[in-house]
Amino acid sequence: MAVTALDVHNLTVHYDAKPVLWNVDFEIPAASIVAIVGPNGAGKSTLLKAMLGLIPVVSGKIAVFGEPLADKRSIIAYVPQRSEVDWDFPITVAGVAEMGRFARRAFYQRLRAVDREAASAALQRVGMTDFRDRQIRQLSGGQQQRVFLARALAQDAALYILDEPFAGIDAGTEASMVSIFRELSAQGKTVVCVHHDLSTIAEYFTHVVLLNQRIIAHGAVNEVFTSSNLKATYGSSLGLLTDVADSFERAGRV
Repeated sequence: MAVTALDVHNLTVHYDAKPVLWNVDFEIPAASIVAIVGPNGAGKSTLLKAMLGLIPVVSGKIAVFGEPLADKRSIIAYVPQRSEVDWDFPITVAGVAEMGRFARRAFYQRLRAVDREAASAALQRVGMTDFRDRQIRQLSGGQQQRVFLARALAQDAALYILDEPFAGIDAGTEASMVSIFRELSAQGKTVVCVHHDLSTIAEYFTHVVLLNQRIIAHGAVNEVFTSSNLKATYGSSLGLLTDVADSFERAGRV
């Protein structure tokens, strides 16, 4: 029987009495790499924050590996959008990576040697060891994203949730991140990303959630990434991007 990493049931979120998400239901299997896709204003970032308990919800339940979210926070790693990070905060690259180790420790406990070793290993994994003593504000956008991924990796989580991890980064960083996501999946870990580039969905992800305030479709890419589902998600704003799914279907993969 397949293990469910994340189960979202009847999730509804309002901002100023205006619905942003409505009766959202979907499941994400363990060891999958999942894209959450939809137009601007669809509620993608709101969905991530609601799943993490960072914003209030009108209704809904979130289960992580079959247990309430509150009992599983320590095994969830979150990488926010770069725009939400204070890059002027005086902290080094090594310090950011080490922050990932506090998720499993009490706030008053100091880091141990094993924690610093785990943070160093995470920086090496993302190719940022040589920058460990540099202030994060001195880094490029791609380097900053690598460092925050290192923080998540240092946490040694079971579920990784990333909000637009590929936004504003170079091709080399993007390829490196995709490789790491595949390694995590092979280890039985689950990766969930808000993603915009429809042309890379089939290459990068195993599963997709199509969202426009409500769930349009969710499941394996080869089952739900179709032109009809994309049109239902994006409507007239989709335009020529449906060619991506059409080509995917003609190739015999759906």
